[in-house]
Amino acid sequence: MTTETTTTRGAGSPGPVFPDGFVWGAATAAYQIEGAAAEDGRAPSIWDTFSKAPGNVADGHTGDVACDHYHRYADDVRLMADLGLAAYRFSVAWPRVMPTGAGTVNAAGLGFYDRLVDELLAHGITPYVTLYHWDLPQTLEDAGGWAARDTAARFADYAAVVHGRLGDRVRTWTTLNEPWVAAFLGYCSGVHAPGRRDPAAAFRAAHHLLLGHGLAARALRAAGAAEIALTLNLSPVIQTDGGESEARVVDGLLNRQFLDPALRGRYPEDLLEIVARHGGLGHVQDGDLDVIHQPIDLLGVNYYNPTFVSAAPGEPAAPPFPGSEGVRFDPPPGPVTAMGWPIDPAGLETLLVRLSRDYPEVGLLITENGAAFDDHATGDAVHDDDRVAFLDGHLRAAHAAIAAGADLRGYLVWSLLDNFEWAYGYHKRFGIVYIDYETQRRVPKDSALWYRDVIRRNGL
Repeated sequence: MTTETTTTRGAGSPGPVFPDGFVWGAATAAYQIEGAAAEDGRAPSIWDTFSKAPGNVADGHTGDVACDHYHRYADDVRLMADLGLAAYRFSVAWPRVMPTGAGTVNAAGLGFYDRLVDELLAHGITPYVTLYHWDLPQTLEDAGGWAARDTAARFADYAAVVHGRLGDRVRTWTTLNEPWVAAFLGYCSGVHAPGRRDPAAAFRAAHHLLLGHGLAARALRAAGAAEIALTLNLSPVIQTDGGESEARVVDGLLNRQFLDPALRGRYPEDLLEIVARHGGLGHVQDGDLDVIHQPIDLLGVNYYNPTFVSAAPGEPAAPPFPGSEGVRFDPPPGPVTAMGWPIDPAGLETLLVRLSRDYPEVGLLITENGAAFDDHATGDAVHDDDRVAFLDGHLRAAHAAIAAGADLRGYLVWSLLDNFEWAYGYHKRFGIVYIDYETQRRVPKDSALWYRDVIRRNGL
């Protein structure tokens, strides 16, 4: 892959141009946009249950309707085509396809994704399927959820079912989205579904998610899948007080806990010491790491911000980071998004270069990058200059990473549509397309029009 030299940003001067074949697209997730939560045989997921319990989600919001994408998908695909997207990453809702998580396949639910894929291909858009974006069937949670080993096997069965229907038209298959979030926000801090607060269960869930990835990757490969991916939320950990031991602890919990088993076939020793203190290592069975360490073609990178830490003797562990005693999670310096997350494009360059250096065997795809800001529609326009600046800065960082040797093959903005932002409900808007939730009207924001131009010129 070759790149052109980045020039200065003077008026009228060209900006970075990306390599030929660089993939431009957008990403969404099933529970966040589909709605139709009880239609055509779909059963409840853990997010249906969690969002309906008082106090879990802002203002009691749920994904029951969301963006009504289930009924409006054809219009949404036409919108993608108008924006010039070459790729669309979407997730399949497990409880829509297999309502009890195992056994019976719901033909109507699977048929929705069949139609969606055909619609995308008819508009020249390549589908990128994510099999798990956090909506575990509630029946499987009732049987132990990801803390139970059997869930990994059921996930592989489900992966085979979806591939059996879509595999003739879908080339790239992502097993999991952000297993750290599923395990540690779902089973440890409890701020995500299923809302459990059990550090030992969180470490078991993390391992079983990885095991499910390995089993599913093996099943997909056996069925002829062309490209297999794993998507992780990754964050450079920066220690602000000049030390490094606290940053290493957090890097182990957040990044290496998933990178090393999947890409090296082993857990970091410093992480195993922490896991052993929280319920032991009995859930890691002989042969598991061989299963987890399946060859993959792409590592999906979800990047939003760095993590800042410092030493703080006596500080208790942060709720999502069991084993982080003595670590202070510092407030971010500089500007932040509406989520309070630091805006730090340089962190993306640092991360991508590190990944290609430490794990050179796998190509990289930015599967999520974006920001929430307080957007407001003015007639048929949404002026989101902050988001345009955010995306511009991060794409320049991505280009710089390529120039420094990172094997980055594409960029999928998060997100195509404003949507249900998990525990924040509908209060945080990440989309490049504005959703009026009362009318379901779609309004491309200035960022969408800017992104369309980026795609047309393959650069900035």
